Amino acid sequence: MQPKKRVLVLCTGNSCRSIMAEALINARLGDCVEAESSGVAASGQVNPEAKALLQHEGLWRDDYHSKTIDTVLDHPFDLVITVCDNAKETCPMFPKAVKTIHVGFEDPSGKAPEEYEKTLRLIEKELLPVVEKELCSEG
Repeated sequence: MQPKKRVLVLCTGNSCRSIMAEALINARLGDCVEAESSGVAASGQVNPEAKALLQHEGLWRDDYHSKTIDTVLDHPFDLVITVCDNAKETCPMFPKAVKTIHVGFEDPSGKAPEEYEKTLRLIEKELLPVVEKELCSEG
């Protein structure tokens, strides 16, 4: 059994999109991938709407929290995914060369609750297949 591949989902505030992506990846692709998330300018708070949605969907873990990039920079990752344009532009260089891809999503923060659900579904539809292809397929 091979060790799990590791993916980092990077955003600006690490309060909404990156947390949702981290939760989805761990829930749906947890057999082959372990996801973490962080923010280039982390807010230190998980968006309450995002958290409520993840809890409602059964995807929330109590160890999910908003954290800054420096807390994960020295962790080895197989893949880094930026989910917002700002993080893509300010993505730091990782000590170990790592593949970085960008799959952008609009920030639902401050919008109606259904916008959060729409974002979650988009992440599930657009991001999970990319992660699966990059990290879960053999060869």
